[in-house]
Amino acid sequence: MLLLGGRSEIGLKVAERLAAGRTVVLAARRSDDLADEAARLRAAGAVAVPRVEFDADEVAAHPELLAGIVDEHGPIGVVVVAFGILGDQTRAEQDPAHAVAVVHTDYVAQISVLTTLATLLRAQGSGDLVVFSSVAGLRVRKANYVYGSAKAGLDGFASGLGDALHGTGVHLLLVRSGFVVGRMTEGMTPAPFSSTPDQVADAVVKALRKRRIRVWVPAALRPAYFVARLLPQAVWRKMPR
Repeated sequence: MLLLGGRSEIGLKVAERLAAGRTVVLAARRSDDLADEAARLRAAGAVAVPRVEFDADEVAAHPELLAGIVDEHGPIGVVVVAFGILGDQTRAEQDPAHAVAVVHTDYVAQISVLTTLATLLRAQGSGDLVVFSSVAGLRVRKANYVYGSAKAGLDGFASGLGDALHGTGVHLLLVRSGFVVGRMTEGMTPAPFSSTPDQVADAVVKALRKRRIRVWVPAALRPAYFVARLLPQAVWRKMPR
């Protein structure tokens, strides 16, 4: 198992639920500082937890890095792509460099790793890819349109990639979650239909076992966003986060 974003709360929760009997590779920046995360996974039953230095924004390094992980540790069973940043919407509205940085990490870097991983998994004829979209990208709001636009692009890319992988033995699960109460959203007022990292992880593991291609967390968001897409733009423009 490979976790790209070795400090991600949700990613680690998913990894803990799948760790028993597996080697779990943690990939993140400052990988030497992942001792606590590695200990959690060993306590969950992982047989080994190697750590790999990974900077999502260094897209040119992705092919060699990911191929090296396969060469050293063997075929990958599950990849959880859990890196990303929320960014600062107010700053992004004034600072184009910050807006581009958010989109680069949350969209461009994701495309890079997913394209590389899809090629590797196709070659081995098996594997699960877990991709985290967000309802923020299903109809972008003015309150977080930079982050939302990146998730909109990722959602579309992953949907198309999942279809392209159909029949290859590689399965892609697209996770559409709402507001998740955790470190990334600390200090923010929870939005309606909020969830926790544990709830998201439970839904992801259940969906993987059922070989689903999409999962909404919580499930109530699916009908809610069906209605939201029908709202006139003049109404949607007034919606809070």
